[in-house]
Amino acid sequence: MPKDFLKGAADSCDVVVIGSGLGGLTAANILARDGLSVLLCEQHYKLGGLATWFKRPGGHIFDISLHGFPYGMVKSCRRYWSQEIADSIVQLHGVRFDNPMFSLTTTFDREDFTRLLTTDFGLELATVNNFFDAARSMNFYDDQTKTTRELFDEYFPGREDVIRLLMEPITYANGSTLEDPALTYGIVFSNFMSKGVFVFQGGTDKLIKSMEKEMKANGVDVRINCDVEKVNVNAKGIKSVVVNGRTIETKAVVSNSNLRATIFSLVGEDKFDKDFIDEAKAVRLNNSSTQVYMAMAPEDTVPRDTGDLLFSSTAERFQTELLLSRDITSRTFSFYYPDTRPAGKARTLIVSSTNANYADWVGMTKEEYETSKHDLVETTFDALEKYVPNCRERIVHAEAATPVTFEHYTKHVDGASFGTKFEGLTVSRSLPEQIPGLYHAGSCGIIMSGWLGTINYGVIVANDVINQLTDTSATSPIATT
Repeated sequence: MPKDFLKGAADSCDVVVIGSGLGGLTAANILARDGLSVLLCEQHYKLGGLATWFKRPGGHIFDISLHGFPYGMVKSCRRYWSQEIADSIVQLHGVRFDNPMFSLTTTFDREDFTRLLTTDFGLELATVNNFFDAARSMNFYDDQTKTTRELFDEYFPGREDVIRLLMEPITYANGSTLEDPALTYGIVFSNFMSKGVFVFQGGTDKLIKSMEKEMKANGVDVRINCDVEKVNVNAKGIKSVVVNGRTIETKAVVSNSNLRATIFSLVGEDKFDKDFIDEAKAVRLNNSSTQVYMAMAPEDTVPRDTGDLLFSSTAERFQTELLLSRDITSRTFSFYYPDTRPAGKARTLIVSSTNANYADWVGMTKEEYETSKHDLVETTFDALEKYVPNCRERIVHAEAATPVTFEHYTKHVDGASFGTKFEGLTVSRSLPEQIPGLYHAGSCGIIMSGWLGTINYGVIVANDVINQLTDTSATSPIATT
């Protein structure tokens, strides 16, 4: 008989959290810490969503998700998780850019960027300060029609080199393009400019295992291999969920699934107002990614000045369509040195990340798909050779992931790495107005992308649920910088 992964689970609970991305994990932890009974259901055999890891023979442990987040993670983890988790967050110092326009290394904070923009790029200090202040002052209630391109043209007309420096890392961090609202850029950029780029010391496996331990200590019933098939509603709102064929009654649902999957698959569009459905159908998915995971031989490494994050490109200009093209010209290399996993085996790992379109990878035959993945690895070796000489001979393991890979493991619609575009936030926040007790905590534009955004959105939604179920006015300020 197949294993019953829901064995021992209660027939009812206060809240069911669907999915264990960082937003779902954080919401579950806060809800349980507040005294509510919480069932967390993850369809995969590991927690974390895209913030997860995998192992390969030889002691290689690969982190899948973003390598780098703002300092606000320290505050959020300390407040909503534990001091131990917060203490494991350390700063990256070597953020490199190498492209036909410029080559430089930075600590990626406002002070160093100001130095670079005024000395290397020859801009006036007042212009630079005015730009940083404008980005810093942006919030959700600002003009949503001004594009990021228009923002740059206002301060740096004709300076494609400056735009490349300021834009390329944020595109990597949350999929932003020059055509997206300027405020979606400004908020994320300002968070990074506060104190630089940080990473979790010890690897994502340590982070997620620490979070799981904390959740269970607070009373969350954590279940893996538990696929929520349906969210049942009635005239009063949320009624129950169907998990692995079993119905569990609940007062509220926090979906950490993709926003469109939540509405159209888990609940069903017939349960919502027509105008709301029209708005939901207009929400655009964000792009996906490809990644190549590479491990060097145990005794081999690269000089530390190679950098922690390397934004490399052979493209003469910065263009959104080039970043998404199958003909890859821009790659972000994440270097994981032996000291980043002090408790594990001494290994040097390299992960290449590129933004990608799902449509370019779906629908192939098995042979075409495997050939395309092989080509992705080989062209990545070609690009890496400049920074890691003889890399083909020195790398002992390499494999590729595509948008189809991410769709398979996370069930994200079209393998979307960053959920939806900016307009998804309004739809996400409006769910409980349509169906009382239904909430969504996932990546959907603005600050809701990347590790910090998803954690903070989990905090926001958890407090919404607490207010609903306990009829209190609990508030919880969000740490963003």
